[in-house]
Amino acid sequence: MRQHRIAAIGGDGIGPEVIAAGCRVLEAVAEAQGGFSFAFQTFDWGSAMYRSTGKMMPDDGLKQLEGFDAIFFGAVGAPDIPDHITLWELRLAICQGFDQYANVRPTRLLPGVRGPLREDLGKQIDWVIVRENSEGEYAGVGGRAHRGLPIEVAMDVAVFTRDGVARICRHACEIAMSRPRKHLTVVTKSNAQRHGMVMWDEVCAEVTAQYPALTVEKMLVDAMTARMVMKPGTVDTIVATNLHADILSDLASALAGSLGIGATGNIDPQRRRPSMFEPIHGSAFDITGKGIANPLGSFWTASMMLEHLGEAPAAQRLMRAVEAVTARGDVLTPDLGGTATTAQVTDAVIAALKGANI
Repeated sequence: MRQHRIAAIGGDGIGPEVIAAGCRVLEAVAEAQGGFSFAFQTFDWGSAMYRSTGKMMPDDGLKQLEGFDAIFFGAVGAPDIPDHITLWELRLAICQGFDQYANVRPTRLLPGVRGPLREDLGKQIDWVIVRENSEGEYAGVGGRAHRGLPIEVAMDVAVFTRDGVARICRHACEIAMSRPRKHLTVVTKSNAQRHGMVMWDEVCAEVTAQYPALTVEKMLVDAMTARMVMKPGTVDTIVATNLHADILSDLASALAGSLGIGATGNIDPQRRRPSMFEPIHGSAFDITGKGIANPLGSFWTASMMLEHLGEAPAAQRLMRAVEAVTARGDVLTPDLGGTATTAQVTDAVIAALKGANI
């Protein structure tokens, strides 16, 4: 029997709650599908560790994670700790340390879920956003000088490399080619950012030319936000910079009904080190500990992880179970208009996994 070693990092806020639910569901799908199992190891890294040690994760954290097949990550961020500390010293430390340069975020309207768009528009949502995950505006280059003085200056430098742009565009092309429509939109802002973004356009044009079966178009990021709202059916696969795709993917999840549904894979396509999978909803400290966090984002994320681990039938089985629960509409958390708890949604999905025709 195949065994997959998973590092489970709940992190902050509702992260531990939804990751615990996700691990329960992964064990259930392995039992229902057969042929493989999971070995989970939990790491209590995050803001609680920072308060006691001054570190979000141990100095040898990456070395501890290297031997795992994948990382299942919850959320990071706390009201009493600056966001640039919590993000850079845990989530980004793993993403960049393991060169997980492709952030992949699928979005579609799940059965029974109502988004903010008209019903006819919402049903057209079926997107994959491919976000460059290692450079751009989040490269960490910049600094501050003359702190506290009238001449104080702060600078963040958006870094784009030819190899970085080429490899994320190539990965997006491969994803677009695997989808029925074979349609890719390259999102940029080269009318205003005339150096890095112009190079982005040029390199993407070179890469996409190697995929003649793809329909490729280019669009400015501000126009893309309007298009996702007004004409969602014209969008399929999107590739964009770290900052632009971060914003677009949150818009996508909101249009699909809730940030609590959104799923993400931080992928190293070369599989040199473990990839990390996380729901996109964040820490959500306003509902932490109340037992009402939506676990569906972690379940969709778990499905992406199963696909990455080579368990495609199990991944499909899990998504069918999730869709069966949302389609019924009687066991949903408050963010989706229901009254169910995290545990009740988890139990419902596990029951669907064990049911017939799933």
